[in-house]
Amino acid sequence: MLVVGIDIGGTFTDFITFDGKEMRTHKVLSTPSNQSMAVLQGLRELGVLGEPDLEIVHGSTVATNALLERKGGKVALITTQGFEDVLEIGRQNRPSLYDLNVQRLPPLVPSERRLGVPERTIYTGEVIQPLDEAAARRVARQVKDLGVDSLAICLLFSYANPSHEQRLVELCKEAGIKGFISASHQILPEYREYERTSTTVVNAYVVPVMDRYLSRLSAELGATPLRIMQSNGGAISAETAKTESIRTVLSGPAGGVVGALFLARLSGYDHIISFDMGGTSTDVSLCEGGINTTTESVVAGNAVRVPMIELHTVGAGGGSIARLDEGGALRVGPESAGADPGPICYGKGTEIAVTDANVVLGRISPDHFLGGRMKLHDEAARRAVDELARAMRMSREAVAEGIVRVANATMQRAIQVMSVERGHDPRDFALLSFGGAGGLHCCELAENLSIPRLIIPNHAGLLSAFGMITSDVVKDYSQTVLINTAATSQADLAKLFEPLDQRGLDEMLAEGLPRQRLRFARSLDMRYIGQSFEISVPWMDDYIAEFHRLHGVRYGYSNPKRPTEIVNLRLRTSGEVTPPEFPRLPAGSADPGAARLGASPVYYRGAWHDTPLYERERLQAGNTIDGLAVVYEKTATTLITPGFQGVVDEVGNIILTRK
Repeated sequence: MLVVGIDIGGTFTDFITFDGKEMRTHKVLSTPSNQSMAVLQGLRELGVLGEPDLEIVHGSTVATNALLERKGGKVALITTQGFEDVLEIGRQNRPSLYDLNVQRLPPLVPSERRLGVPERTIYTGEVIQPLDEAAARRVARQVKDLGVDSLAICLLFSYANPSHEQRLVELCKEAGIKGFISASHQILPEYREYERTSTTVVNAYVVPVMDRYLSRLSAELGATPLRIMQSNGGAISAETAKTESIRTVLSGPAGGVVGALFLARLSGYDHIISFDMGGTSTDVSLCEGGINTTTESVVAGNAVRVPMIELHTVGAGGGSIARLDEGGALRVGPESAGADPGPICYGKGTEIAVTDANVVLGRISPDHFLGGRMKLHDEAARRAVDELARAMRMSREAVAEGIVRVANATMQRAIQVMSVERGHDPRDFALLSFGGAGGLHCCELAENLSIPRLIIPNHAGLLSAFGMITSDVVKDYSQTVLINTAATSQADLAKLFEPLDQRGLDEMLAEGLPRQRLRFARSLDMRYIGQSFEISVPWMDDYIAEFHRLHGVRYGYSNPKRPTEIVNLRLRTSGEVTPPEFPRLPAGSADPGAARLGASPVYYRGAWHDTPLYERERLQAGNTIDGLAVVYEKTATTLITPGFQGVVDEVGNIILTRK
């Protein structure tokens, strides 16, 4: 079996293949207007398109871009009469409370396409007003006349009793509605009307776009199996992704976290901060023995409650544009040059990007970028930085170094959000840096945050694609129960989990996975009675004590005498895949001379230094590199700064420690 992992980024589309023995890598420029063009181009250049034993795992930004750019389907919403405006009212949260010029994004479904039907179910699941089927038929005909691409259905308390939603789906199909129908009891059977409505609407909004993309790509791939990476770190079939597209909105970054933890564990570490700096953005996640997920996310201003890997994203990447603001201060990002036109050094761009600054500082060599496959226009980058330097009355090098420092400050705050602000000390973790640009900035970030150790994985620029070929097939299920822990037993909880267990088993078997490879992980969303929000607790013998412990870690206090309740049951069903067997590097001496490429001037902290250059592919286990040094590989560049020493371990990771 030949497995290909594909990650579409804002600048490059990454490929990694594994046939059980050999791993191959490849990069092509992304094609934002039609992402499948880059996918097919890369597969052709690798010579694997049409291979009989080919399987593809694909991280897609199609759903993300549809939300960010507001280019999803035309959606209608049917809800309980009187609750048509829940989507627009939202919550009282005001993220920009003191911004006098804030403009709130309009809802994905305008008022003229939000329709109500007479019915009422209460929180216990009891029906106190039956569904008015005559009125429901009229509403269904209205939806058909609107000519929508997709329909969202979210009735009051349908998580407790979905019968009215199920009947409404039937009536809509009878009325001849041909578009996609997303019902909240299938997408998110949890309480909180606004979040459930928003999540169901977002799914309905992105499903038409995702369906077109996957149908077009599947047609080109023929019979080749295609799996799509989810935001929770697992993969699902393309057919499932067409109807539950909400689960793919952060699929690319999720693959990176999965790959980061996999490689860190090979080197003996499982407490890491993953730092993924690509062309457009930087994604940071903290793993404390495992991957953390959350169900409290906001994507492009829309509440999304499906499980996602806990990430913090900032608009700082290799393509982030540097400019002077109205006051003459240097700004970097969040706007990005992307893949087209790209940074100036790529040959078509007109605005200075972080990559241009690194070229000017000698940290990226035109002779070694992408293994020499892509020509860099370093003179054009220098001319552009010179023009900015004249405006700032500074030297070329000082401006370029300033651009890097401003970008670093943005990324440093992202790391602090995921660590310090959540009660974690960065000094207790290793910083695992990846992405095409991450290695150029990670040492300075680690120094600023007193992080003692860094891990630079092999193929760092392709780690998100690598994570996809190591990810299990995963499906998440949930159900609101709202029960006092004092009034329930382990046997009661086991009984409540049974419907989720059966659904998980049936759907994973339908994905084609053998039963012996399935794993079930149960957890509970818990809180103190009277609180508004919950934390997730693994279901174990003494889950209440574990809740108090986790509450203390997250919020700094706990009260074991205070009564608790279980809000939601959660089930994660995983179908384990066989991960690639990483080859071990041959043992070498501490001297990395065999990998030496020569030397080149690199500007660092106010001066030019004659700096040794190394070729990553020729390094051996045990080789030791002292900063200042630059390590080149086909997909990434690493700057080892003074004060750090790198040792290559047997799996090819470079372990950097502060001397």
